[in-house]
Amino acid sequence: MTVGETGRGMLELTRPVNVIAASVLTFIGAFVAGGVGEEPVAVVAAVAATGLAVGAGNAINDYFDREIDRINQPERAIPRGAVSPRGALVFSVVLFAGAVALALTLPMLAIAIAAVNLLALIAYTEVFKGLPGLGNALVAYLVGSTFLFGAAAVGEIGPAVVLFVLAGTATLTREIIKDVEDIEGDREEGLNTLPIAIGERRALVVAAVLLVLAVVASPVPFLRGEFGVAYLLVVVPADAVMLAAAYESFADPTAGQSRLKYGMFLASLAFIVGRAALEVSLPV
Repeated sequence: MTVGETGRGMLELTRPVNVIAASVLTFIGAFVAGGVGEEPVAVVAAVAATGLAVGAGNAINDYFDREIDRINQPERAIPRGAVSPRGALVFSVVLFAGAVALALTLPMLAIAIAAVNLLALIAYTEVFKGLPGLGNALVAYLVGSTFLFGAAAVGEIGPAVVLFVLAGTATLTREIIKDVEDIEGDREEGLNTLPIAIGERRALVVAAVLLVLAVVASPVPFLRGEFGVAYLLVVVPADAVMLAAAYESFADPTAGQSRLKYGMFLASLAFIVGRAALEVSLPV
């Protein structure tokens, strides 16, 4: 195996698309908190720490899943021999170390969030992945917490708390719907997902109830005066799309979880628009 192939394999271990997506969410959290212009160094450190931590978490998950992947995902870096299991483990540790070093330059709240997230990333595959609902919940928390981490890095979590709740709950809903979509394959692999444990319809009801609770919380930044009407003009359509997705999932889980992604994107956009409108209205 050449150095180039090994390098490509290590890059694959990190899941670059996931790394970029999580880093963007952290930046959005900092932007929503109003700290991008005031604390640029902290924002860069938080974004970079997020990227390294997500890459490390994906790499260590592939290390733990290497035997399963030999059967289900033989094209992945470890099964095909591009990266050795030991190499993947060492690579993950190096990335985690870089994430920790960057996180330690941030305020205490951001350090606390980073510490919890790093432990969660390490524990996910070995502890939570096979537990019905809990694995979904951990993934949802990790997605939502990127917003909190970005906001905490600039010292003001403010409206990012609602964004965390909305994004986390929408992600949890989507994860449950995806498990309903994949129920036959998961049964064959011996997994005990929430739909397998309690039934498909009950799992979809749980997902829908959770999403309704998140939608009810979405106007809070407007009601508290943190954002203005511009925020509402985007978040209300986002709520409508997500609720429609949850309803649609009862008949077609594949279409429902796909539509839910668009609602989640619109919800994130609402916070960006709300903050941007606030910045424009602030006195120079």
